Amino acid sequence: MKLLRYDDAGTPKLGVVQDDRIVSLAPLADRYPTMRSIIEGGDAALAQLRDFVATAPYSLPLASARLLAPVERPGKYLAIGMNYAKHLEEADKLGVARSKHQVWFNKQTTCVAGPYDPIEPGATEKLDYEVELALVIGKPAKNVSQDEALDHVFGYVVANDVSARDFQFHSATFTMGKSFDTHGPIGPWIVTADEVANPQNLDLRCFVNGELRQSNNTATMIHPIRAQIAYLASAFTLEPGDLIATGTPEGVGVGMEPPVFLKAGDVVRCEVDGIGAIENTVAG
Repeated sequence: MKLLRYDDAGTPKLGVVQDDRIVSLAPLADRYPTMRSIIEGGDAALAQLRDFVATAPYSLPLASARLLAPVERPGKYLAIGMNYAKHLEEADKLGVARSKHQVWFNKQTTCVAGPYDPIEPGATEKLDYEVELALVIGKPAKNVSQDEALDHVFGYVVANDVSARDFQFHSATFTMGKSFDTHGPIGPWIVTADEVANPQNLDLRCFVNGELRQSNNTATMIHPIRAQIAYLASAFTLEPGDLIATGTPEGVGVGMEPPVFLKAGDVVRCEVDGIGAIENTVAG
């Protein structure tokens, strides 16, 4: 199932994608007012939505809807760094120290933006892109094994971990450079986990103005998704609606020789096979 949020005359609404249309979940708003409420409802909620969609009286064209970020505001937005071998080599050239452990940072949740919203550069002079597969936590996870880890995933989205490279290296945590407002576009919808047979075998790509910049497969991650969830949950509880970006492959602008950063008018398209695509224009 593909679950999304869309704008209806200034009011966020929930919907389910059916072919080229959106089945509105507005009649269920009393029961499921937010995406978080559906996520927390788990399998029972999804079963109710399927029954509703089968006979739903109202739908609207997908192409005419303004889509919003499918998760209103995640409690946590966590992202792993240097999780593809060739991207790790790019980081080596920039002087980023390697670690024996998984390298994690926060993206402040105010960065979250819609799948087609503009990217506002803000104060940065070194704006960059990073296509990623991101996952949405469904069930609370604490001290889970790798074998159990994927049972706690509600679904998957495409993410662009937009990065302000100058601010990123102001401190060792990366948080400043990863958290500018609008620098977290996600979407276009949540594909529920039951429709993703193997998240560890998905092609992902990033285009800038139609030019292919990044291309790889999630199979080549250094730390697979199961290991990521288990590692994070060994320290703190992952909660329903939390967002986890699973790493970007090589080809980022800062890694080019010479570096090539985004500028006003550039169009960044991020794709993950089986999930969808998001496309964002850099504002002037």
